[in-house]
Amino acid sequence: MFDSPHPVSAAHTVVALPGTGSDADFARRAFEPACIARRLGVVAVEPDPTAVVASYRAALDAAAAAGPIVVAGISLGAAVAIEWAAEHPDRTVGVVAALPAWTGPDTAACPAALSASATASQLRADGLDAVIERMRAGSPPWLADALTQSWRSQWPNLPAALEEAADYKWPGTERLGTLEAPTAVITAVDDPVHP
Repeated sequence: MFDSPHPVSAAHTVVALPGTGSDADFARRAFEPACIARRLGVVAVEPDPTAVVASYRAALDAAAAAGPIVVAGISLGAAVAIEWAAEHPDRTVGVVAALPAWTGPDTAACPAALSASATASQLRADGLDAVIERMRAGSPPWLADALTQSWRSQWPNLPAALEEAADYKWPGTERLGTLEAPTAVITAVDDPVHP
């Protein structure tokens, strides 16, 4: 998986952090096929919608207590993975950052933060069912199904979770440069939320 002086082996666990408003099921499905192919265990973290980032960091701390880990995340999960790995180089053997949405500490300019904030406002104004209906009308079926599942499981705390993500100070590229562990950054073409 990585070229490293401390190669990732079957003894290492991949801890997978979902993105904003997402859940452990999506993170597991995103990372598990590659982990299985490399005989790596994967632990997908279920976010606590009342304290998303804290729940991610607590899960990483708990997993790393048993030995160094591979930290993997999607969107907000990628940002938290980068921050945690930079702070814990001795407990990190690799980082996989999928669809990182960082644009630096100015969250007012971050498309992911703007999207999360707008969705939270809509949820507070119109309720879950109305917002899910609109989201499903404008999303591909696989995304609509995944978000419907996770949004329902995080309701009624979903607006607070989205607002927490919108206020999160995303790491900039200079932070990425401080990582000591081998790091893979996975991007998408023409994704306005994850440029």
